[in-house]
Amino acid sequence: MWSSVSGCRSEMTSRTIALTVSYDGAAFAGFARQPGRRTVQGELEAALAIILRAPVATTGAGRTDAGVHALGQVVSFAAPETSAPEGRSLLRSLNALTGPDVVVTGVRLASPAFDARHSAVGREYRYRIVPGPVPPLFCARTAWWVDASLDLVAMREAARYLIGEHDFRSFCVAGSAKGKRTYRRIDVIDIAPTRELGEHCLVIRVVGNAFLHSMVRIIVGSLVEVGRGLHDPSWMGEALVACDRAAAGVTAPAHGLTLWYVEYPDEYWL
Repeated sequence: MWSSVSGCRSEMTSRTIALTVSYDGAAFAGFARQPGRRTVQGELEAALAIILRAPVATTGAGRTDAGVHALGQVVSFAAPETSAPEGRSLLRSLNALTGPDVVVTGVRLASPAFDARHSAVGREYRYRIVPGPVPPLFCARTAWWVDASLDLVAMREAARYLIGEHDFRSFCVAGSAKGKRTYRRIDVIDIAPTRELGEHCLVIRVVGNAFLHSMVRIIVGSLVEVGRGLHDPSWMGEALVACDRAAAGVTAPAHGLTLWYVEYPDEYWL
């Protein structure tokens, strides 16, 4: 995958490599490594240590919570020039070592300045809901069953209050916001019905520059409260300006959320 450029980098002692990673978050205590607990980062670093024969520290584009899934998580690390295998070999080796609930779908060579977290300019999350009296079967692991009908018009109206750059302190875990800047920019909140494996789903697509701890899940939980008729759409704007976690709605369950895509400037790819 990068043999054509390796010659021009022969003087360097290491390569910066970016992995695109998908995972089923059900069996993990989140993405970030935690002593004594199974995490996605821990699995990847253990596999890389075997392949590269040395400890490897990785950086992820997003620290997904326990139970949250990913289709397009990006993980970067520095690999020694002499021990880093060619891209396709690295992909095959990683997928042989990480187990069935983690799949590496891409390997790219990046510039030395690349960092999976800090170089990202946009992130997309998608949240699945199955509304109505019939619980999902095939989508049960990746969708929140809401035993009620939802007013999509009201939810879309409420979502408009969140578009743009705002202080999202009301929409994050209160303890995580202490002493931290909580301004973020949301570019898109799209709410659309679809069918997956024959089952009716509602997909909430949220795109922004970056997200606070549990921000998307609290936004979704708040939108569902509007959809159920518990609040008028204008309540979303009131919750936003309150800058108080107690002003917003419930936190939607983790298993309905997927980190879908992370965007980077093209200049980082070699």
